[in-house]
Amino acid sequence: MSKAFTRETDDHEDDDGPETAPLPAGTKNYVTPAGYRRLKEEFDQLWKVERPQLVQTIAWAASNGDRSENGDYIYGKKRLREIDRRIRFLSKRMDNAVVVDPAERGKCDQVFFGATVTVLHGDGAERAYSIVGLDEADPGRGLISWISPLARTLLKAREGDVVVLRTPAGTDALEILDVRYVSLETA
Repeated sequence: MSKAFTRETDDHEDDDGPETAPLPAGTKNYVTPAGYRRLKEEFDQLWKVERPQLVQTIAWAASNGDRSENGDYIYGKKRLREIDRRIRFLSKRMDNAVVVDPAERGKCDQVFFGATVTVLHGDGAERAYSIVGLDEADPGRGLISWISPLARTLLKAREGDVVVLRTPAGTDALEILDVRYVSLETA
């Protein structure tokens, strides 16, 4: 059979797959300046560095002849699909991004996007959380997504308020000790 009628690649989908973390319908993609900068840096790295190098490798591998058993060609095409999928994802996220700088809010005792909130949990533990965009959340470092249940519980509350966080494990009374708006540098 002629090579013109054989499939060179594995089956794949052109959608953005599981990489697209869902935003609530009709909402904007809020992000801090540091989070937007991180998205842009990743996009630039993929678009300007990794993709051109990979295309060059694929072209070299394709010039070696038989592509059906050419590992460089097969792996290169697969990796190129992964990079292109990630580039599409990042491009959509940046296009829909609304950059909000928490440092510009000034003095405010109410919790909104970008706030760093110190809370006292019902068990006596005091923790600080910063409310950030979906793509920059890192709960281990206290950076929580604005659509997370904890952030939704804290939003619009004020210093001194006690809010109730409902989880599958039960409820937790959170006393808001401090609300501040500072520049957030996420890594």
